[in-house]
Amino acid sequence: MNKEIENYNKALKEVELCNLLANLIDSNLAGAESKIWHAHPVWFIDGNPIVGYSKQKKGIRLMFWSGADFEEEDLNVRGKKFKDASVFYNLVEEINTTSIIRWLEKSRKIQWDYKNIVKRKGKLEKLK
Repeated sequence: MNKEIENYNKALKEVELCNLLANLIDSNLAGAESKIWHAHPVWFIDGNPIVGYSKQKKGIRLMFWSGADFEEEDLNVRGKKFKDASVFYNLVEEINTTSIIRWLEKSRKIQWDYKNIVKRKGKLEKLK
C-alpha cells in the first residue's frame, strides 16, 4: 500500500475498513498509480482517475469516476454533473468484496476521460 494512503487510513477511526478497500483496489487494479489527490486516496490508469475513497458525514465513500455506466444497482449515489457513482460504508461487514472486484474490472473497461476535462472545457469524452 502507498505510504501516503497508509497514513491517510491511520488517521481515521475506520482504518480497518479503509485498509480493506485500499488492499482490494491494489490487488485488483494492477498497474494503477495510487496517491493522495485532493486530500484523499485515488487510483489512476494512464493519468486518468479511476477509483478513490474519502471520509464523509455518511461514512466512507467509495467512488468510481466512470461508475454511472457500470449498470450496478449498489453504486447508487450518482454524480449530478459527471459520470461518477459511489457507495457508502460504515462497517467492514458491509463490504461485498465480490462486488468491488467486479466494479474494479469494469473500471478498466469503462472509462471517461477526466484527465483532459479542463482542456475540453468541462466536456467528457468516453475512452473505453
